[in-house]
Amino acid sequence: MPTPVARFTAESLPVEVYAGEADLGAAAAERAAATIRDAVDRRGAARVVFATGNSQYAFTDALREQKIPWDRVTVFHMDEYVGIAADHPASFRRWIKERIAAPFAPAAVHYIDGDAAGPEAECARYEAELRALPLDLVCMGVGENGHLAFNEPHQARFDDDRWARVITLDLRSREQQVGEGHFATVDEVPATAISLTVPALLAAGAVQVCVPERRKAAAIAATLNDPVSPACPATILRRTPHATLLLDTDSAGAIDLPRIDLPRIDLPR
Repeated sequence: MPTPVARFTAESLPVEVYAGEADLGAAAAERAAATIRDAVDRRGAARVVFATGNSQYAFTDALREQKIPWDRVTVFHMDEYVGIAADHPASFRRWIKERIAAPFAPAAVHYIDGDAAGPEAECARYEAELRALPLDLVCMGVGENGHLAFNEPHQARFDDDRWARVITLDLRSREQQVGEGHFATVDEVPATAISLTVPALLAAGAVQVCVPERRKAAAIAATLNDPVSPACPATILRRTPHATLLLDTDSAGAIDLPRIDLPRIDLPR
């Protein structure tokens, strides 16, 4: 596993910083593989939720180098646009098919049907699938506005009793999708999506949060320093000791890093 250039805790959240995106991805892949193998050893199967998007490319590419019993793994994803077809270039179902299902052939993949006739009924159906058995691992990122999945600032509920909801996308989230090249204009980005809620994302035995790139630096600074509140949903990670936040030096560019000879410090609350 690559060696982090810095390691510290932010309240209860372990944070590791790597020299670059490739090292971050390799470390995340090795960590995820170990968690999956442990679940399979203990229970004979593993259930894993994967984020989609550009920030997860290095991680999912590095998974190809890992020994994982994919024939024992059930895969979920964490959001999908309402009204979008599964073959749309920006569909998260398509992302999962191309980057997880096709190369790894897991035992099962449960997709959120974004163009289901009834989005609320689809939320209930997917929630039932998620709750059927324990989740072992959630692999996710942090949005440019601090969202987790599509739990948007001031909309996210840390105590939500639901595990899947229809949400309205924040303008910043829609602009991020354009900036990442998934849509040509903001007007083309769907206004709503089905998203796993914050309690669902944090329900797994292990939570792995991979956040590379300079464009995420402000969101990471807010995650680690702002008051814990739905104003920046990712701040809840500081209350999540079973999560690990993995950064590269670009995404960590707006925070003060500890010296390498001080491997663990606590950030001010």
